[in-house]
Amino acid sequence: MSLRSRMLVIVVPLLAVLGLTACEPPDSYVALGDSYTAGPGITPQDPFMPGCIRSEANYPNLIAPDLGLPRFWDVSCSGAETEDMFATQNVDPNPDNPPQLDALDRNTQVVTLGIGGNDIGFSSIAEKCVELAVKSRFQGSPCKDHFTAGGTDQLAARIAALTPDLNRVIDAVQSRSPEADVFIRGYPAILPETTELFELCQPTMPIAKGDVAYLRDSVQKRLNATIRDATLAQGEVYVDMYTPSIGHDACKPPAVRWVEPLVPGSDAAPVHPNRPGMEGMAEVMRSAMRAAGVPVS
Repeated sequence: MSLRSRMLVIVVPLLAVLGLTACEPPDSYVALGDSYTAGPGITPQDPFMPGCIRSEANYPNLIAPDLGLPRFWDVSCSGAETEDMFATQNVDPNPDNPPQLDALDRNTQVVTLGIGGNDIGFSSIAEKCVELAVKSRFQGSPCKDHFTAGGTDQLAARIAALTPDLNRVIDAVQSRSPEADVFIRGYPAILPETTELFELCQPTMPIAKGDVAYLRDSVQKRLNATIRDATLAQGEVYVDMYTPSIGHDACKPPAVRWVEPLVPGSDAAPVHPNRPGMEGMAEVMRSAMRAAGVPVS
């Protein structure tokens, strides 16, 4: 008997004992998403794909051990848009970060997904609002005025245009992993629910007080509602990260907030979840999984 034949005699029964076949991978949990999943700046950072600035302490990494599945793939990547689910994402120094959906297969049992903010231009919106606030000396609502000039709300239009892209991503997840439990999250609160004393927040969150309600209600809440509606229409589980994070916005003290302000005070990227935020989001996700019947220890 050849060496190769002897190896097959050993390996095939072993795979059978493990409940596997040579061409069938074990069950897995796959985390898809953008920087609000990846956790840029939170140490330790994943060295495998440094351009994605992905933390090993983000909410997928916190959840994975509790699911008890043999495989875990976190392919979230900072800067990701819905198109990066399907196509190579160019992230310096990694020009060929694979499409995130490539991590899925028919044995994937749990999927978490968070996407959409970059499609509407999250970073450029923040930059423009800060620029306009400084120019206006923080008076009025310069950001709202800019994006609604001419009677059309540009950001509302961008959010409305996101629905077909979300549907395409969800369809692809369901097609590739038809047996998976899919959990699609919204974004946690960035700005406070009231503008009372917002001036105290402006040194680290330099936007005009008059723009807070617009950015909170007409942009972030509208975006979350669009993600929720697309998720529910496709029969998947929407995970509301906004409601549990109220009172943990970027204007709260460092020990309380889940999202850092534009001038961060901890190891997190500006206007992104920090370590307590990832812990909080992980617990919200665990609760959603338990409610859906997914075993979580």
